[in-house]
Amino acid sequence: MRSPTGPLAGVRVVELAGIGPAPFAGMHLADLGADVVRVDRPTPGTIVATDPQRDLLNRGKRSVTVDLKHPRGAEAVVALASRAHVLIEGLRPGVAERLGVGPDACWAENPGLVYGRMTGWGQQGPLADRAGHDLGYIAITGTLHAIGRAGGPPQVPLNLIGDFGGGALYLVVGVLAALREAERTGVGQVVDASIVDGAAHLATMVHSMHATGMWRDERGVNLLDSGAPFYDVYPAADGRFLAVGALEPQFFAELVEVLGIADQAPAQFDIAQWPRLREMIADAFASRTRDEWAAAFEGTDACVAPVMSLTEAPLHPHLAARRTFVEKDGAVQPGPAPRFSAHPNELGAPPPPPGAHAIEVFSEWAVPNKGDLITSGAVPHSLGTKGETA
Repeated sequence: MRSPTGPLAGVRVVELAGIGPAPFAGMHLADLGADVVRVDRPTPGTIVATDPQRDLLNRGKRSVTVDLKHPRGAEAVVALASRAHVLIEGLRPGVAERLGVGPDACWAENPGLVYGRMTGWGQQGPLADRAGHDLGYIAITGTLHAIGRAGGPPQVPLNLIGDFGGGALYLVVGVLAALREAERTGVGQVVDASIVDGAAHLATMVHSMHATGMWRDERGVNLLDSGAPFYDVYPAADGRFLAVGALEPQFFAELVEVLGIADQAPAQFDIAQWPRLREMIADAFASRTRDEWAAAFEGTDACVAPVMSLTEAPLHPHLAARRTFVEKDGAVQPGPAPRFSAHPNELGAPPPPPGAHAIEVFSEWAVPNKGDLITSGAVPHSLGTKGETA
């Protein structure tokens, strides 16, 4: 019997297997205490070549395998949804309906279900049926255009802005809002979370600054895009880097003081002198190693931080003290976020093998026609928990 902890304890979520943002949303809900059951395919896709039991996006979840090509496969998913509060999927528009597991089929059994849909382009619009990936989604929103240095091409910001920031996190916010409304009304709804909408929404402040003349529609010439010499990244003597974010005048004063250029540095907002100021800052940083500068800035408000690698980050004293990264089941990984005063900040179970919890979940959730569905072959469970029987 599962005993989840967290503010979402008691919330049941069905996640139709996919890649990227929808699984991340499921992981986040599981981190918050929801009972997330991933519906895996009998033959997993091969787009991302990874061992399912090492895929951290599946941590804290349980897995049921459903064969949607089986005559009763759709019935099995709808039966699970009938006992859930939320279903999330990342299929192209119309695919869930063709498979028989769309919103109307689920609402016929569970009118209060929140049905979360994660796509790149959204459920409607000229591109809704087109294939795509993170980079293309953020490209058309203007967000990608704004990232990069003056005179250079747009820079690829991993897939954090689109897939996970503009996609998964907006799906989670939408699901939680719809859950709140379903509690009041007893009626569920579709949450249409599209990456283009979320990525555009993330850039609201930049659009605001542009509308008021505080942001030029060019890369690398603005306050927050490497245009300002006191908001940029600089190499140290050892080829490693330091991030500088000394925007406020008092922080800038500390920056130039520690760098030893306070007497020569031009005024912070004398834009005509920015090339000279940038050269002075760069020359100063080039005189010592990254870690020497990090030590020099320790205890100041100059807003200077060493740029840590993925391997180094868990060892940073601040992150180590907060246990921002944790090691569990042989993997170092980011811990749950945000934190809650009433609940421990703990990870759930490790990523399960596909289909490991068929009997367990169908029994705990009191899924209708449990025995029939499992013995029919629609819910393969040969990979399930040892000793499971229908």
